[in-house]
This record gives sequence, structure tokens and C-alpha cells, in this order.
Amino acid sequence: MKTSILASVGTCAILAAGAPLMAPSSPHAQSAAPRYEFDTSWNRPFPNRWINGGLGGLCVNANDHVLVLNRQDVNKSELAAGAMAPPMLEFDSAGNLVHSWGDPKLIDPRLHSCHYDKDGNVWVASAPSGMVQKYSHDGSKLLLTIGKKGVYDTADGTEKGKPLNSPTAAFHMPSSIFVDRGNGDVYIADGENDTSNSKIAVFDSNGNFVRQWIPEGYKSVHCMTMANDGTVYVCNRRNGKIGVFDKMGKFQRSFDVPSTSVTAGVNDGGGSAVAIDFSRDREQRLMFVINQNNSRIEIMERGGGKVLGNFGRSGPYPGEFNQAHGLAIDSQGSIYVNENRGRRTQKFKLVGG
Repeated sequence: MKTSILASVGTCAILAAGAPLMAPSSPHAQSAAPRYEFDTSWNRPFPNRWINGGLGGLCVNANDHVLVLNRQDVNKSELAAGAMAPPMLEFDSAGNLVHSWGDPKLIDPRLHSCHYDKDGNVWVASAPSGMVQKYSHDGSKLLLTIGKKGVYDTADGTEKGKPLNSPTAAFHMPSSIFVDRGNGDVYIADGENDTSNSKIAVFDSNGNFVRQWIPEGYKSVHCMTMANDGTVYVCNRRNGKIGVFDKMGKFQRSFDVPSTSVTAGVNDGGGSAVAIDFSRDREQRLMFVINQNNSRIEIMERGGGKVLGNFGRSGPYPGEFNQAHGLAIDSQGSIYVNENRGRRTQKFKLVGG
């Protein structure tokens, strides 16, 4: 087994092991699921003594660059030894920081998720914020804002007010974004936590409200994405399910994302369906889901929801997770995972299967 020193995103160096990672759910699943290896070379030290806070989501562009959302929630004592890193941090596939941007006056600090559309523009959601923003690829231009910063879709217009799920361009805690590659419609999940809205709202490319639906029985709609076949996948975070809908919101099927408490009597690890992405083959045969309850990545069949395997566990070391929150896959099949409490991004290379 080889070892090396890893400098995690904004964290100190830690000892890394480069062994393949794959924990099958059954002997049969071992041959059906891919295998991954923790990439010891990807994370590099920041310039200018930068440090980052908790990390929200992340997204990958057409060049396999990874945009990481820095929430900037650090302690004052940390700033005595370093400087705050910008909100948006862009890395190439080798782990080099190639660009950073973000005006704190425009962007809400509790960054939650991002998404690149087919034109390379990047969409950003913050929860709570009441808005979703569209930027040019390098962040130099704010192109569109849907909703209004600090004005919430609640009974009294405040963050603490009763959520309304209003059928209009207003949000409470927007959590995920996907832009339809065909017609440019913008799908936005508004429902970051159990007491927020729980709607999927659709807008045209100019930000005009088109329609919405509220998945029945969902406490939140923490993550949402669209497959190549046009089906919309929505995470029912606390209830451990992923629902599949057509573009009009008609329910098609749902999959369980099971979790089992390791310690008896402890059953709230944050939810078992927190973030989702698909494999990069044309059929998108596999889907990958962050299971926060068990601190691991579930590998599932997209068509039937069968769990083929998983990797990860709770902890601070390479290949382990401390509140994994964001997940994205590049064109080579590598998986990137953000941690909020762990305050780092890890890369896992596809090595077989």
C-alpha cells in the first residue's frame, strides 16, 4: 500500500492511503459496481495563506474544472493565521487552483449548490437567500437573478416565516438547479431543510415562471437533477428516497436509499439522500448518492434503484467523510465530494468495474 501527504482544500496536511475504495453491498454486487481510488495528488495548498470555511456544493464544467463553493464560515482565530478564501474556487482536473471569484455583497454566504449550463454559464443557489443567480463562466458578469436576495417566500417575508410554496419567482431555501439542455428551461428545487419550501419550480431562460410541482410527502427537496432522458430525480432527504418525475411533475417511481445506524439509538445523521449525480455513459446506467447518515457514497442502478455498492465511512482521513454535502462527476468518471464540516474536497479516480 502506498502512502503520501495530502494538503486538503483549506486544511492541514494529512496522511493519505492510495488503495482502491469499494465496499460492495453483497458478493454479487462486487462485479457489478465500479471501483475507485482516492487521488492523493489532487489537493494542493492555497496561495496567499487562504483558508476556507464549510463547503456547500460543487459542479464540473465541460473542461473538467471543478467549482467549489466556500461558505466562508471560519472562526476569527483562524483569520489570525490566514486570510479568507474567495467564495468561488475553481480547480482544474489536476487539483490546481486556476481561478477564484465572488462578490460577498451580491452572493449570499450560505452557498448551497451550483450548475453549469450547456453554454458554460454557472448558476448558483444559496440557502436561505430567496434567490438564484446566473453568472458568466468566469463569474465576471451577473447575467440573471431569479427571486430577490433577502426576500423569502414565507408568510412574513422573513427567513423564519412560514413557507408558502408560492407559484411564482420567489424562494425560501433554494437547494439545487438544472438547466434543460434542450429548451433552456431552468429547474430549481426550493427546499433545503425540513422546515423550508418543498417545491420544484420551472422557469424559462429569461427567468419567467412557467410551472411548479410539490412532491407529495417530501419534507424537503434537498437535491434535484435531470437525466439525459429528461426524467427529473428529486431527493427526499430525511425519508431516504429518490423520486423520479417527468418534466411536468408527474410521478413515475421512487427508490429507497437505505441507511443503518451503527450506534443503537442514534438515527439522525443528516439524511440518506443528500446529493446525486449520474455516470457519464450515454445511458447513465449508474447514479451516485451521498448518504450522510452512513457517511458514504451509494452506487445504485439508475433504472431500478438497486444498490450495487458504496464507499466511504465517517472520519477525518482520506476516503472518509465529515458531513459530505456536494457530489459531482467529470468526463473521466472521477467523483468529487465536498464536505461541509470537514471543509475539504476529495477526488476519487475510477480504476475499474
